[in-house]
Amino acid sequence: MANQGDVSGEGIDGVRMTWNNWPKSKVEASKCVIPIAASISPIRSHPDLITLPYAPLRCKTCIAALNPYCRVDYIAKIWICPLCFQRNHFPPHYASAISESNIPGELYPNYTTIDYKHDAGIGGGGGGGGERVVLFVLDTCMIEEEMEYVKSAVRRAVVGEMEGVRVGFVSYGTQVHVHELGFTEIMNKVYIFRGDREIGKDVVLDHLGISRKPGFSKVGGNVGVGGVGGGGGSAGVDRFLLPASDCEYTLNALLDELQTDQWPVPPGSRSLRCTGAALNVAVGLLSACTPGTSARIIALVGGPCTEGPGTIVSKDLSDPVRSHKDLDKDAAPYFQKAVKFYDSLGKQLVSQGHVLDLFASALDQVGVAEMKVAVERTGGLVVLSESFGHSVFKDSFKRLFDEGEQSLSLCTNGTLEIYCSKDIKIQGIIGPCTSLEKKGVSVADTVIGQGNTMAWKLCSLDKNTNLTVYFDISSSERSNPPGTSNPQLYLQFLTSYQNSQGHLMLRVTTVSRNWVESSVGSEELAQGFDQETAAVVMARLCSHKMEMEEGFDATRWLDRNLIRLCSKFGEYRKDDPTSFSLNQCFSLFPQFMFNLRRSQFVQVFNNSPDETAYFRMLLNRENITNAAVMVQPSLISYSFNSPPSPALLDVAAIGPDRILLLDSYFSVVIFHGMTIAQWRNMGYQNQPEHEAFKLLLEAPHQEAQMIVQDRFPVPRLVVCDQHGSQARFLLAKLNPSSTYNNVNEMAAGSDVIFTDDVSLQVFFEHLQRLAVQS
Repeated sequence: MANQGDVSGEGIDGVRMTWNNWPKSKVEASKCVIPIAASISPIRSHPDLITLPYAPLRCKTCIAALNPYCRVDYIAKIWICPLCFQRNHFPPHYASAISESNIPGELYPNYTTIDYKHDAGIGGGGGGGGERVVLFVLDTCMIEEEMEYVKSAVRRAVVGEMEGVRVGFVSYGTQVHVHELGFTEIMNKVYIFRGDREIGKDVVLDHLGISRKPGFSKVGGNVGVGGVGGGGGSAGVDRFLLPASDCEYTLNALLDELQTDQWPVPPGSRSLRCTGAALNVAVGLLSACTPGTSARIIALVGGPCTEGPGTIVSKDLSDPVRSHKDLDKDAAPYFQKAVKFYDSLGKQLVSQGHVLDLFASALDQVGVAEMKVAVERTGGLVVLSESFGHSVFKDSFKRLFDEGEQSLSLCTNGTLEIYCSKDIKIQGIIGPCTSLEKKGVSVADTVIGQGNTMAWKLCSLDKNTNLTVYFDISSSERSNPPGTSNPQLYLQFLTSYQNSQGHLMLRVTTVSRNWVESSVGSEELAQGFDQETAAVVMARLCSHKMEMEEGFDATRWLDRNLIRLCSKFGEYRKDDPTSFSLNQCFSLFPQFMFNLRRSQFVQVFNNSPDETAYFRMLLNRENITNAAVMVQPSLISYSFNSPPSPALLDVAAIGPDRILLLDSYFSVVIFHGMTIAQWRNMGYQNQPEHEAFKLLLEAPHQEAQMIVQDRFPVPRLVVCDQHGSQARFLLAKLNPSSTYNNVNEMAAGSDVIFTDDVSLQVFFEHLQRLAVQS
């Protein structure tokens, strides 16, 4: 069957598992050390995907959809569900035509993943009619230069790339200003809310004069769902949310006149910035939209919230913004209260089906750590940069509205349901989703991430969205083992969503794996191990535990699990480290763990809580290939002597006559060796006889541009030379095989890393010694 046991790639299904052969009991699963988990990309595109223009057939017992693993009796016109073994009759329109030589698309063996396009209410989707809304929430407490960058980005988006989208605009500083874009008189009309208090959505709607009955007015001034259209006294939300083409002039004029916040700031104080109140008002405004409307709040934040709900720091500049040390010592007085506020805001957004996207640009922290819960629950996008003038912000913001090949294909109003074979339980999901608290037989007692459910809300998802589902096995050795009646297990993922054209879609992915008797089949288990997926799953679980468990020692936990794994799957004589060898299927895993221990996900020193929250949000939502690069960056070497080739992530890879290209996902570094840098500074590349040198210099830049184009958020591009100040971006990621302790052993022209960290070789030696201990 398609994609079964596919360890290398995701195939048509977009599913990768830590173990592609599953142990039969809970005890055996715990001995496997690495959790049984699946990484799924719910709406990833694939050239072989087909779309059927009708709703799927469902099993009458477990509600799973008809799929290629179902057994079909063509004579009796019956299909048997592989998950619950229920016999289901085909309806008349199937039964009249189905035969062994004439089967529907969903039974073809290749179509284990299939799309259904059926606008008449699949998955209980709302009838938003494809209405899309973008509400800009702009911070005005910033310097004039930054303000101009933001205004220019918003202008570009509205003018060129928002056809058919309704736009709204909220600005805030000490107070919140809601701009009525539909006001056609000479002056702008603005509604002002105080920034020092939380405001309920009913109060927001009353203050704005919006009818409590949600919806937009009909086009052409007729009476609509939400009140009268056209006139200045309309009671509908469409006074504030207008089609981009209708309010382009008004919004441009508004942006031209918009100034930085005029509220006086005493010396030694921070600006009064009410980010929480502004988002609170924005959520209230969007609550007036028709249910099922695809709406996004795009928050453009330039500093920390110091006023009202969501405050993260006091107004006094002498008080620093909370650090990791403060959070560990419980010395961050505003943190818990702010998290609680954004948690309730996130729940309100989820109940409305709306999304919060965060673009934060400042040299100081802005409160991403506190806002993380609302952004992640709604599946929002997050971009963190140093300035609104930086390419990281400008290019990422532009890509958000791009159409065509560069489009993010943003979809909304998603729901994910998972159905499993008997004895498989779902512990939960780590990723951008929210539990719908839908109980069922396949819900586990233990919870990881968003659990206690078999259905999740995905307010926003795109072709790169990735979720990690953690499973448990409920059967014990004494009960009837799951593999006795059927050697295969089945999982089905049903994702209903509204695509960017407004059509309701349902994707059904059904995957099968084998049960194995691990007491006799250790080799079989090992053959189905996916090292890359396991490394990412462990990174996500470790990050989650660091956030949720007080006093959690991440390095120790990773080390203990790695030692247990090597003890189980390694070959060795007891107490003889030299005899240790690791099965080929696990050979790369210790190196992944070595780099994970040193990564920004585990070592939070030198990172702010905002940066850590940002890194972890992206780790949790990106696909396995990208997330693996975050854990263990890729390094490519360019030289005259050989074509571009992968290099070891080691300080020994540095050479005076080499250019190195490091991709660590968040930044792409082009590093010139000493000799190469000198030749470039002398201008050799401009001389006709040194055409080869010119091509060598250009090659890594071309590769870097390809990486940058394909990624969201756009990574930071760093071009540096050996011994230059920015060389630290590369050196920080390399294995320190040459340090100041063994400087005599280093090769000529190589580099040295000033650190007391252990090298990969020393790490392996310790691992071998501990794995063979009796």
